[in-house]
Amino acid sequence: MEQSERDGLDVERIREDFPILQREFRGEQVAYLDNAATSQTPDQVVDAIAHYYRHTNANVHRGLHHLSQEASVAYEEAHDRVAEFIGAEGREEVVFGKNTTEAINTVAYAWGLAELGPGDEVVLTEMDHHATLVTWQQIAKKTGADVKFARVDDEGYLDLDHLRELVTDDTELVGVPHVSNTLGTIAPVEEIGEIAHDHGALYFVDGAQSVPHMPVDVQAMDADFFAFSGHKMCGPTGIGVLYGKEHLLEEMQPYLYGGMMIEKVTFEESTWHELPWKFEAGTPPIAQGIALAEACDYLDDIGMERVQRHGERLAEYAHDRLSEFDDITILGPPADDRAALVSFNLGDVHAHDASEILNDYAVAVRAGDHCTQPLHDKLGVPASTRASFYVYNTKEEVDKLVAALDDARQLFA
Repeated sequence: MEQSERDGLDVERIREDFPILQREFRGEQVAYLDNAATSQTPDQVVDAIAHYYRHTNANVHRGLHHLSQEASVAYEEAHDRVAEFIGAEGREEVVFGKNTTEAINTVAYAWGLAELGPGDEVVLTEMDHHATLVTWQQIAKKTGADVKFARVDDEGYLDLDHLRELVTDDTELVGVPHVSNTLGTIAPVEEIGEIAHDHGALYFVDGAQSVPHMPVDVQAMDADFFAFSGHKMCGPTGIGVLYGKEHLLEEMQPYLYGGMMIEKVTFEESTWHELPWKFEAGTPPIAQGIALAEACDYLDDIGMERVQRHGERLAEYAHDRLSEFDDITILGPPADDRAALVSFNLGDVHAHDASEILNDYAVAVRAGDHCTQPLHDKLGVPASTRASFYVYNTKEEVDKLVAALDDARQLFA
């Protein structure tokens, strides 16, 4: 893209780090536009995983031999690197788990079950992912608390006035997705945090779609909790991160028990390890954590501001191209005010059918409700097709998407 070149972003050079992008399907080079589900992984991160297994592979925090000590240092330093990447104060505030979902469940069970009761409220949004919505819905059933949902308006923005009405002195937690994985809406996280804290509520930000695409500073947004996944940000699967303010994590009791997270165990009682290890029961995701730190290095070497500009410009270009067709309905905010994804529907064609046709043209997109079924119900559509972009995607791949949709239109005419 010419704009990206002016920013010093050499997309063609970046693509060389991702051999999978050279794959072909039916003689066509694949256009991978499913990055909101999972990003591709650069050679540098794959090499970090391979290096660990070839040279350092050992369990952490218990062995006195050299390999275990080396693995322990690398794993602990990975926490330091991730803390730096998101603006946390230190490793004590960074808990590794499987994914964003596990991070949300950790807070729900380690804090929510202990703190919530009848009359208490949790305020979420209509654009929340099932990982948030379902988790707090079930915690509310166990505790007697109420879950309320701030509206999304017709343009796909969060209705802040409605959110302010919902948040009261009975509200114990406010949760919001930093970026909607369906609409591409970027939430005003700092303002929402102020609303939550003005009423003494804790503030939980789902950063699964923001950390990969933009600079994030958890202290600047004053998040009490923040969660994201490695596999959406050039990292491996099987690794997610829960950020929590240190004093909150200190007060919380773990909800997963076993080895590694204990300090002292007798037949009558157990005490817990220091942070963050008390929330990392059993053998942790060692290789994945080390590789996630390498992914942070990779993205910082590119520059998160440039990553953000590139993705948002591609989304704007895709929005404009798709808007050329009268029978395509685009979900979410205007072209120039969204994150790096566009969800849409082609006439009366079901999103699954559209996705299958696009696959015939070697265009990989996502189709369905994107784990936001209540949001789709509100919008009056059973599903949508989502094209989501990342640092290695190009304007030409957007053109390929649009050309394939044009052929699909004629097929279903």
